[in-house]
Amino acid sequence: MTRKASFPPVVRGDTRLLLLGSLPGEASLRADRYYAHPQNQFWKLAGAVGGVVDLHERPYEDRLAALLDAGIGLWDVVADALRCGSLDAAIRDHRANDLVALIGTLPHLCGVGFNGGTAARIGRKLLSKTSEIRLFDLPSSSPAYTLTLSAKLDRWMVMKACLQQ
Repeated sequence: MTRKASFPPVVRGDTRLLLLGSLPGEASLRADRYYAHPQNQFWKLAGAVGGVVDLHERPYEDRLAALLDAGIGLWDVVADALRCGSLDAAIRDHRANDLVALIGTLPHLCGVGFNGGTAARIGRKLLSKTSEIRLFDLPSSSPAYTLTLSAKLDRWMVMKACLQQ
């Protein structure tokens, strides 16, 4: 089992919604970019929440810029961990990212969306005292989570209110 680390946060001072995954999977680590697995539905879901048409078809740097322009930031709850493969169930001996410190730099933050159960379990513990920020437990965008895209989208769209305030 090898130790794997998350990427730096993608945020700006005007970020209103922060989307948190658990830890990048193998495809993302190889590509050195968030949500690189071709079957991962993150870019379609986040694009819909942010009102960004065809986000998943844009070059990676353009995706990040479009999300930031929509008020959406990205990071992971796990800073580093031992893990064989990409499944969250294989995460061992994790060290969490300092979410509280990051949130302290985001004065316009309204909500935090946890992309999947592991992100929610770890992230909610870290953010339990941030009552002024709405926390959203989301179905994972991972292809391993077999809910339909439409069903996932229904659950993700509740976060849109954070971008409209």
